[in-house]
Amino acid sequence: MAEIVKMPKLSDTMTEGVVAKWHKKVGDKVKNGELLADIETDKATMEFESFQDGVLLYQGVQAGKGAPVDSVLAILGKEGEDISKLIAEASKPVAAVETPKEEEKKADVRTSEKQAEPILAQQRTAVVAQPVSNGSADGRTKASPLAKKLALDKGINIQSVKGSGDFGRIVKRDVENYQGGGFNMPAFVGVESFREEAVSQMRKTIARRLAESKFTAPHFYLTMEIVMDEMINAREAINGVSAVKISYNDLVIKAVASSIRQNPKVNSSWLGDKIRYNDHIHIGMAVAVEDGLLVPVIRFADGKTLSQISGEAKEFAKKAKEKKLQPSDWEGNTFTISNLGMFGIDQFTAIINPPDACILAIGGIKEAPVVKNGQLLAGHLMKVTLSCDHRVVDGATGSAFLQTLKHFIENPVLLLGAASI
Repeated sequence: MAEIVKMPKLSDTMTEGVVAKWHKKVGDKVKNGELLADIETDKATMEFESFQDGVLLYQGVQAGKGAPVDSVLAILGKEGEDISKLIAEASKPVAAVETPKEEEKKADVRTSEKQAEPILAQQRTAVVAQPVSNGSADGRTKASPLAKKLALDKGINIQSVKGSGDFGRIVKRDVENYQGGGFNMPAFVGVESFREEAVSQMRKTIARRLAESKFTAPHFYLTMEIVMDEMINAREAINGVSAVKISYNDLVIKAVASSIRQNPKVNSSWLGDKIRYNDHIHIGMAVAVEDGLLVPVIRFADGKTLSQISGEAKEFAKKAKEKKLQPSDWEGNTFTISNLGMFGIDQFTAIINPPDACILAIGGIKEAPVVKNGQLLAGHLMKVTLSCDHRVVDGATGSAFLQTLKHFIENPVLLLGAASI
């Protein structure tokens, strides 16, 4: 005898299934346990096996179509068996049968409605008898929050709308039905547009390397304020006698290199099963270019004079903007500096530039009150933030480095000598 195979409920939230693929066609023999169809639920596509033997006489759902749970998926039976009555019965809508309890509930509701009608009539009479007014005793317009928002959106003066709610309160329908003029606000018609550009190889490399750094290296950040007054005076004095003009960035690079020499653990790299502590100090200098960011490297920065550092930095910046940097110019960094102070940025955090364990973010110099010898004076401050790879550098190590850097910058005479300029 033919049997109906219903659309199964294959997940707890499934209400409809889509036949992704039939494994059998009408007329094929089907054995218990054989795949009948692939059914797509709200969560996944699952294989559905037959639970009986027979011939597939009818497919209730075409491939790619959906049907509710428990509807006719297929009919299995003997070859040549008449299934027209079975299909007709399955296609009939199921009449809702009310239980006695449901009938009692409906009767209770009808009774309640009849009892409520006189009360509602009394309430409506009472409301009509009240004088209609949009305002309260203190002069405020009475309106629902939704009506106020709708009036604002439509440019309608809410005070000009006549309210139909309790005691003349303005409600949503009053604003929707208002025929008067609004504020005559001109309608603005905007046009949505956008453009898409193919990602450059430079941007792809930046995205890949920084994503790897951010999502694999556990970053932590240390921020410190540094008083820049002595550094400002030192730069002015140096540029007064030096043939090469020195920038604040050059001075910071020199101070960072000198601080690394006293705190060598920040000059390191994580290599998975070992940590590399570099004896040489190669400072990567982040340079913004049109397509992204390049990091040329000033090698052996701790042993170079300010003039040498300045000359290399200017040359690298020029070559970067002209896209003439060579791989040897940007390889081998052991510590990186990113300076956005010249762009008006007070403070920021930078993503570590692999294979370094640290990167120093330099903010701008700004005037601020500074306490000196117990007195509040006008001064200049600069904020720096050290991003550290916690697998290599601990908080105490990073803090010690920043303390040394602060000491060098606030006392630039320690960096300067005849051979240093």
